[in-house]
Amino acid sequence: MNDDYLKQAIEKIPDRMILVVIASKRAKELARGSYPMVPVDRRQGVNHLDVALQEIAEGKLSYEVEKTA
Repeated sequence: MNDDYLKQAIEKIPDRMILVVIASKRAKELARGSYPMVPVDRRQGVNHLDVALQEIAEGKLSYEVEKTA
């Protein structure tokens, strides 16, 4: 995991528990064949978690917290 991507993603989503859930779900989608929303150099190998964190850091992924009654 790239520490720079992690630091940038934490700036976008400061709650680490939410960040873990979003990044892991997106990494799973990428592993199953979803196209990345950021440029990826496939010649160097793809770390799906790094791509997910980079997407979050660049504001390509967002989230909403549902309020319960």
